[in-house]
Amino acid sequence: MHPNPAVVERELELRLILSPERGIPVPALLGYHTDDPYAVHITFHIDSGRPVHWTFARDLLVEGVFRPCGQGDVRVWPSKTDGRGVVLMALSSPDGDALLEAPTAQVSAWLERTLRTVPPGTEGGRLGIDDGLAELLAR
Repeated sequence: MHPNPAVVERELELRLILSPERGIPVPALLGYHTDDPYAVHITFHIDSGRPVHWTFARDLLVEGVFRPCGQGDVRVWPSKTDGRGVVLMALSSPDGDALLEAPTAQVSAWLERTLRTVPPGTEGGRLGIDDGLAELLAR
C-alpha cells in the first residue's frame, strides 16, 4: 500500500428519476480513495435512514461523462436536462433499479481532482503489489 492514502470527496445533490416528468432530490457523497485507486464510491442518503453505497470503476464514470458505457449493474451516459449537461447513472441490484441524474460540471470537476491525485495508468503503483511480492520473496 502507498504510505499516504488520500481521499477525494464531494457532496452533491443527485436526482432520482421516477418518470420523465418527476424526480426527487437525493443527497450523495462521491468518494475516491487512493488505497482503492480503480474504484469510485457513491453514498446515497435516502429517507430510509440507512445510506446506500455503490462502488464501481472510476474509468466507467470518466467515460460515461462523454459517451454511453457500462453494462449489467452500472450504466452511465451523458445527456441534457433543461439545457444543462447531466450524467445519467442506471444502477441495478437484486433490491431494485434506480436512474440517477448528476450535474456534469460537478461530477467532472470531482473526477478531475481524482485524476490529478492518481493519474490514469498509475493506479497499480498505489496497491503496493511489488512491495508485497518483494517482501514475500525475501523470506
